[in-house]
Amino acid sequence: MTQQNLRTGVLQMLAAMALSGTIGWFVLQSGQPVWNVVFVRCVLGALGLGLYAWWRGLWQTWPFTRASLLWCIAGGVALVGNWLLLFNAYHYSSIGIATVVYHTQPFWLLLLGRLLLGEALTVRKLAAVAVAFAGMLLIVQPGQGAGGGLLGILLALGAAMLYAVVTLISKQLPKTLAPTHIACVQTLTGVLLLWPLLDNASLWVAGSHWGYLATLGLVHTTLMYIIMYAAFRQLPTHWIGLLGFSYPVVALLVDYLAYGRLLDGWQLLGVLLIVAANAWGLQRVPAVAVPQAAKAGA
Repeated sequence: MTQQNLRTGVLQMLAAMALSGTIGWFVLQSGQPVWNVVFVRCVLGALGLGLYAWWRGLWQTWPFTRASLLWCIAGGVALVGNWLLLFNAYHYSSIGIATVVYHTQPFWLLLLGRLLLGEALTVRKLAAVAVAFAGMLLIVQPGQGAGGGLLGILLALGAAMLYAVVTLISKQLPKTLAPTHIACVQTLTGVLLLWPLLDNASLWVAGSHWGYLATLGLVHTTLMYIIMYAAFRQLPTHWIGLLGFSYPVVALLVDYLAYGRLLDGWQLLGVLLIVAANAWGLQRVPAVAVPQAAKAGA
């Protein structure tokens, strides 16, 4: 790896994580039911990524086998569920707190990998899981401020678990399958799943809020996925994990700048414990884990 490749990858990853950290603000500002927000994100994301893949010549041959297509659809179901839970968490908790709790996804990946795939867990990784959950308890303990609603925390935890499922499913896919192909199928799956739940009355009176929805689909999905996948090709795993910490930091900053929400001392300690647990115990697991497929966060 050259220094130029490293610099490019770092800038791309930081840009992707900065975009991820602003997703919550756009979700809240859209003023739309979460079903509608995720539906529009899936429609515009599928369209944007599909056109990008066509422009890159990635549709010249059909890339899927029957098995890989079914795995992609299963991953799409989990990914859409992840978005629904996370976006709801922003409403019941706060952007910053929900994002920090969502950032526990690597720990759920470890635990699910152990339960479902029999992957080994070292003492160090188990200790990191314990430290992270201690941090969560500090964030959500009764009486704490900064929007630490219990329901929002539980929704963010559920989203993190589902994202771990997306990651495990991606391991079943052939490495020859392009990330853009996978993301296209996942977002199209979301379109089909959410179409029956669409609140048309709210959507057609969105007015100026369509700008927020369009940004979520075209910028936070299409553009963000493209630059994030490009960063993954440039960076080693430990750099991906390190730079992934900028995602919750940006979300906390957005929460403060947009809504004046600050963490109290105990919550700040909880955040630091979660970040430290990621850095210390999960050095080989990307903090924003999107191997081959899916994302983002957010």
